[in-house]
Amino acid sequence: MSTLISAGVRRNAIRRAIDEHRVDRIARSWVALPQADPALVAAAQTGVTVTCVSQAERRGLWSFGTDEFHVAAQPNGRLNRPTTAHVHWGKPLVARHPDTLEDGIINTLAYVAACQSFEKALVIWESAARKELVVRETLARLRFGPQGRRILDEMSWYSDSGIESVVIPRLRWLRVPLRPQISIAGHRVDLLIGDRLVLQIDGGHHVDAQRTEDNRHDALLMLMGYHVIRVSYHQIVHRWHEVQDLIATAVAQGLHRIR
Repeated sequence: MSTLISAGVRRNAIRRAIDEHRVDRIARSWVALPQADPALVAAAQTGVTVTCVSQAERRGLWSFGTDEFHVAAQPNGRLNRPTTAHVHWGKPLVARHPDTLEDGIINTLAYVAACQSFEKALVIWESAARKELVVRETLARLRFGPQGRRILDEMSWYSDSGIESVVIPRLRWLRVPLRPQISIAGHRVDLLIGDRLVLQIDGGHHVDAQRTEDNRHDALLMLMGYHVIRVSYHQIVHRWHEVQDLIATAVAQGLHRIR
């Protein structure tokens, strides 16, 4: 409430709004509108900041999801009340204002890099790049931890979806050229492996008219001498060993090379 008072709102006006239920007193120094975001209300009551994968999802970034809610607390601080959330204790990379209840994009990515596996963190970072929420030159000047620096070195700024972000690191062991979002025959393909092997990844929108267009483009690619492997999101996430075997077998047969 000190922020409201500093802004010129009188104490008696705040008390009157609380008495009339136009605002709710949710913590010793916090008030909120009745329709306020429940996650931010809980953060204010607990004395934490929403961050990491939870804040990434709130910003609409692609992720694999999480069963835990992630928040941050100042080092050597105390929570106002117990919480079941995953608490990141420590000093943020970018200083946050005392009234901040949700982290900005840089702190969010820093916590993601420190908390998640390389693959899961990479997906979120590349999603932020696709949404133009971050700039490479800005990130390069910040003091991320070892995994954050590794992500910055290896991430693609051009992948079309989070699932593509997963595929390229998983296939680097093949030691063949991997080029995402190459335009062939008037359409971009998800991944060109070598010179002639095309990997297409279907999301939930690949139905009806989209499916017809995909089939037409696949046939055109094959007539041009390309070999197409089309897989689904489910296969990438849950049956990767089968997808990897298909691609490795195609490479063993030389289908990725110009003949």
